Amino acid sequence: MLKPILIHPDPRLKKTSDAVADLSDELRTLASDMLETMYDAPGIGLAAPQIGVLTRLIVMDCVKEGDPEPMIMFNPEILASSEDTNVYEEGCLSIPEQFAEVTRPAEVRVGWIDETGTPREKDFDGLWATCVQHEIDHLNGKLFIDYLGPIKRQTITRKSAKLKRERARA
Repeated sequence: MLKPILIHPDPRLKKTSDAVADLSDELRTLASDMLETMYDAPGIGLAAPQIGVLTRLIVMDCVKEGDPEPMIMFNPEILASSEDTNVYEEGCLSIPEQFAEVTRPAEVRVGWIDETGTPREKDFDGLWATCVQHEIDHLNGKLFIDYLGPIKRQTITRKSAKLKRERARA
């Protein structure tokens, strides 16, 4: 089931999410709904706070062509980061139509619990590394624009607020 995506500025996007203590069918359904919402948007990642649920859950799929590789991560955390960095032009489903270059570690090792309750670890690089870091940031109340200078951040926030008002009137 498609979920509405919160648009910045929304105070829920700046809050820290709670850890998942026990996997439930309700949380698995939420993860499935988030994947459906992400693909529909369309996007390559979505964090539970973006749909107003302050739970440490992210979904992502960075495959642009070919067979999809959906990932569901409960309680994801970055275990290690490379000193090398990459710069990607990032966007966000909660900040539509706005993009900016963000520098992040080029490679990260992430630990999480999958939808079966199994602990997992994986090394990510390229777009996958950027995406997983971006989504984990959401769980900590951080947006990609928080990496930008104050003027660029304020400009994007004003544009996003205007778009949010226009959508509310539509």
